[in-house]
Amino acid sequence: MRINKYLALKNISTRKGADILISKKQVFINGKLAVLGSKVTEKDKVEVRGNQDFKKYIYYAYNKPVGLITSDISVDGTFPIGRLDKDSYGLLILTNDGRITDKLLNPKYVHEKEYIVKTSNKLRSNFKQKMEAGVNIEGYVTQKCKVQIMNPNCFRVILSEGKKHQIRRMCSNLFQEVADLKRIRIMNINLGNLKPNSLREIKDKELETFLSSLGIK
Repeated sequence: MRINKYLALKNISTRKGADILISKKQVFINGKLAVLGSKVTEKDKVEVRGNQDFKKYIYYAYNKPVGLITSDISVDGTFPIGRLDKDSYGLLILTNDGRITDKLLNPKYVHEKEYIVKTSNKLRSNFKQKMEAGVNIEGYVTQKCKVQIMNPNCFRVILSEGKKHQIRRMCSNLFQEVADLKRIRIMNINLGNLKPNSLREIKDKELETFLSSLGIK
């Protein structure tokens, strides 16, 4: 893998931070100076030498409003982890910590995300059963999830995966039309009363629990 990804996975730096270290000639592979794009394996000896001015990691909980494109969001040099489509809103995590990207998004890791969904048409009597069992979306059967019916046109769902437009596609295949989709939780991070287009810093015990659950300390 590329050296910048390797350093990020080893919790040494973000990928961008790794590129800076490489440009400053502080990274060595098997005793030889690394260059941008160098590749390594677990058998290689990687060293970071010299005074290392690492970037301070920051983490925000952000309430994305409807109409905003996730890729356009950046605050204080952060980037969003994951996405919400343009018509959906709610919780996004913004950070400059590239270490958590793979650990939060890679399907081999299991992390809960919670949503409240309103539908244009009344939920069918077997909707909860079929949704929880897994839905075939274009040849892929979704993993089991947890559904709580809140009223005839609204339900709460907890997923442990995040396929593109997954909830909308699942509902469509069960003959339900999504009218409103809001994400309220990612792991232990809750949206709470955060106002649209507002953010708060994730810190202290909340941050410690979040990073620990991702295997980062």
